Amino acid sequence: MLSELERLRNLSCPEGRVELVLDTDAYNEIDDQFAISYALKAEEKLDLKALYAAPFFNERSSGPADGMERSYREIQNLLALAGMERPVFRGSDRYLPDEATPVDSPAARDLVSRAMGYTKERPLYVAAIGAITNVASALLLEPEIADRIVVVWLGGHSLQWHDNAEFNCRQDVAAARVVFGSGAPLVLLPCMGVVSSFTTTGPELEYWLRGKNPLCDYLVDHTVEAANEYAAGRVWSRVIWDVTTIGWLLNDAGRFMRDKLVPTPIPEYDHHWAEDARRPLCRVVYHIERDALLGDLFSHLAR
Repeated sequence: MLSELERLRNLSCPEGRVELVLDTDAYNEIDDQFAISYALKAEEKLDLKALYAAPFFNERSSGPADGMERSYREIQNLLALAGMERPVFRGSDRYLPDEATPVDSPAARDLVSRAMGYTKERPLYVAAIGAITNVASALLLEPEIADRIVVVWLGGHSLQWHDNAEFNCRQDVAAARVVFGSGAPLVLLPCMGVVSSFTTTGPELEYWLRGKNPLCDYLVDHTVEAANEYAAGRVWSRVIWDVTTIGWLLNDAGRFMRDKLVPTPIPEYDHHWAEDARRPLCRVVYHIERDALLGDLFSHLAR
């Protein structure tokens, strides 16, 4: 178990090059593609070791298994567009049935074996931008990895928001409760009320990314296409939520966001937060420096 000082150290923005894995429902929304691309392109600071396909279920999939499989293929598509190679693993084909039963998958098994090669002094960072089923399953399969990883998750809404019915969290509340109760150091990027401010627009994308490389053109085309599905003929901006999870790993001297330490909250099944002052500390982001982070994202993608 981590001491308080060890937990505080691992909850600080990492110095030097960061070794991480990325757990993503890549086919769900265009923001995953931006986050994956950012993690691949920021090689001066990020050493992306593997990617895991996370389950999701909405109008873009026929169920969690189909969402995971579509995400697996989308990750491979992005790697091809970027001209890069990384190990990619299929994740859970369903959500946790309860808080004691993992969903076994290649992704969960890889996270267990990979994390066991790290230590509390040199942890593996787990950037998660979907339902957190794969990470919870790995922790249930091998609880010892809780001291060897730092979980950076985009999920839930602001602790002051009127509910917590956010997409990533509400899909698998049991998994969120497992991760939040595991003792693993946790950095939380809430959606509504915090990351909801991190938006971009069509003219910005066209100006900064169009024609830079095939990956940039893909991101521009699909973002505009998605926006036109719900805002054709109207003014629009697009939240690219998941980018902020990668941004926190690059947040040297607080240049991209502000955060604070709080007792780890409890995701409840009625989609609200509960609080317990006795819980271990976690780090919660409360403000995004939108222009600074967006500028760094565009700079990396256009390389």
